[in-house]
Amino acid sequence: MLNTFQQAPHDALPITTADEAARQEFVKSLKGFIQRGILPGLGPIYRTRASARFEAAAGRPPADRHDIRKAMVPDSYFQSYASVNRISQELMWDSVIDSIDRGRDDLEARITAASAKNAGELRIPKDFAVPRYVSALDIHCMPGGYAGHDPATSPALGALYDRGVYLYSMGYTGPNNDDLGRSVCNYIKRNLAGFSPRRILDMGCTVGHSTLPYKELFPDAEVWGIDVAAPQIRYAHARAGAIGLDVNFAQMNAEKTDFEDGYFDLVVSHILLHETSGKAMPRVVEECFRLLAPGGYMIHADLPPFDLMDPFTQFILDNETYYNNEPFWGAMRELDQVAIAKKAGFPADRIRFDTAPMAVMEFAAQEASGYSEDAASGVAERDFTAGEFAPGGGWEVLVARKGETA
Repeated sequence: MLNTFQQAPHDALPITTADEAARQEFVKSLKGFIQRGILPGLGPIYRTRASARFEAAAGRPPADRHDIRKAMVPDSYFQSYASVNRISQELMWDSVIDSIDRGRDDLEARITAASAKNAGELRIPKDFAVPRYVSALDIHCMPGGYAGHDPATSPALGALYDRGVYLYSMGYTGPNNDDLGRSVCNYIKRNLAGFSPRRILDMGCTVGHSTLPYKELFPDAEVWGIDVAAPQIRYAHARAGAIGLDVNFAQMNAEKTDFEDGYFDLVVSHILLHETSGKAMPRVVEECFRLLAPGGYMIHADLPPFDLMDPFTQFILDNETYYNNEPFWGAMRELDQVAIAKKAGFPADRIRFDTAPMAVMEFAAQEASGYSEDAASGVAERDFTAGEFAPGGGWEVLVARKGETA
């Protein structure tokens, strides 16, 4: 029932005609059908014929996700699945672009007006180098990518992301596309008793979906969202204004920001790490350590490392690497993130992986069963099922705390 949630309207969103809305709903439903009706068939195909073909050719059974891919790619069922999945992604962006292009002047005027309602700061430097791991490809097959191919790209590119990511997640990120941020906020409330940060930084915030829950949870805190993509930052500032929150946004690279040492008490990110690179990711963690005040927390929310999954589930999730312009998706999950945090300076006994239950799943459980928030907090188990938007009903969080002394 979760994917029946409709996106909550606000003044910066594209306005659709009935036909455009129908096309977008079709794409969302198609994605749901792929997940529920086609993807489950991959397991039987692998077990009944693909693995046998591989073993006959290699003289051994498949050993890891790479072997499983070699076994599955030649199979016609997998080819059909991969093709329609990629087509649905391209249709998704096309369905949103139509409504943006038709009403671009009105949309940009509304974005400008909404931004004026946000009393938070907006920083867009004149000369900014977007890292190549972002600019070199259209991530998620999004036309123009996050940053666009022109430095003056309209904030309408942010509107494309805002609507597109809701369709991509099939409603599983909730009406405000903010489930990741809201889930981590719930995690903080439950697990970091008494922690009340004065300054909060959200790295790689795109349009600020996950940033805004922190301003709701900590209304007196100074909240910043940063991203390398100017169109996303401009739109994020406007979106916050449209929703009625004063939040600061800046175009900055999480590898090296402009903030002073120890400025923040909490540094977070939400599915950022798998969109950086093998060289950039350690620098991001080092920057988190530099930016944190003594006793401050770093929390990165993403999908879980591969060592928590069986090889077939790894293979399913790794399709993003091969078919959705996510080159670091699989590689990131093989890095020792705990070791990276240790090297950056975090004490070994203050680094851990944990699970933040999906807020939208908890909401659904409460609605269905009348559970209290505390009773619903156990809804997510560490049981990772292939094909779910957030495997196991929860987001994996890397949590590290800086020592109390500098």
